[in-house]
Amino acid sequence: MPSSAPLDFNDRMLSLGLARVSEKAALASARLIGHGDEKAADQAAVDAMRTELNRLDIRGVVVIGEGERDEAPMLYIGEEVGSGDGPAVDIALDPLEGTTLTAKDMPNALAVIAMGPRGSMLHAPDVYMEKLAIGPGYPEGIVTLDMPPAERVRQLAREKGGDPNDITVCILERPRHEALIAEVRSTGAAIRLITDGDVAGVMHCAEAERTGIDMYMGSGGAPEGVLAAAALKCMGGQMFGQLLFRNDDERGRAAKHGVTDLGRVYSRDDMVTADVIFAATGVTDGSLLPGIKREVGWLTAETLLMRSKTGSVRRMRYRTPAE
Repeated sequence: MPSSAPLDFNDRMLSLGLARVSEKAALASARLIGHGDEKAADQAAVDAMRTELNRLDIRGVVVIGEGERDEAPMLYIGEEVGSGDGPAVDIALDPLEGTTLTAKDMPNALAVIAMGPRGSMLHAPDVYMEKLAIGPGYPEGIVTLDMPPAERVRQLAREKGGDPNDITVCILERPRHEALIAEVRSTGAAIRLITDGDVAGVMHCAEAERTGIDMYMGSGGAPEGVLAAAALKCMGGQMFGQLLFRNDDERGRAAKHGVTDLGRVYSRDDMVTADVIFAATGVTDGSLLPGIKREVGWLTAETLLMRSKTGSVRRMRYRTPAE
């Protein structure tokens, strides 16, 4: 590495480059929206994201990626990306969060990436994580994973100055959540069920006025939990996560990632310990971002670009000739 290479995580200079990375992934998958081929859409996004990442002057390591090396040929966990010059950084990414959503042209598919200083992100194994998130402006600990779901709803409603009828909870529509859904509905709260895309689901809490979502609950992928925590670190809000293990293989996978306390409840700042930058580009239309817009000869993308250090949130439109 040249001695002149910067060693500090220069989030301001890197942020626009990160926006280009998510844009390229979203645009690459756009031609496959609604074509029913999840694998092809995902591969297009992965290829484009990796190519653009390697243009950045960073010494990057993928800590949240497409899977273990033997399962994912590109953007696998532990892969080194970037030019090899510049700051050492951790990267969490999902080139296409919502492959099924893209294949079926359903809402809220995103290309998502976060970057922080080396060692700043939880190396979450590919297991389930129980998640709980609310938006900014509430006292610390107003809701916890220890509380029954109904009590979380009542506590948040009380803090908002209303009752549970004023609360909307976002939950992944899965058979494993049937009891959770029934308990939340028993309070009088509304539920917005989503079929996929729980990074976007958590992010909805941070912009409740725009999205109508007050809280996120339920289990989903642990890697997506770290990405969601990075987003909330920029947007504001509280998040808690606890890894869930179904067998010894998953417990062994956690040990390989350096996780020793298997029952630990992670806060947002436990999952992402330093300032980060985060970019998300809409692939299909959603509550947070519009999807890729096509017109003859042109494509338009919109990206949400955020820095936790300053709390800045930018919405950027990018229009480019269609290839």
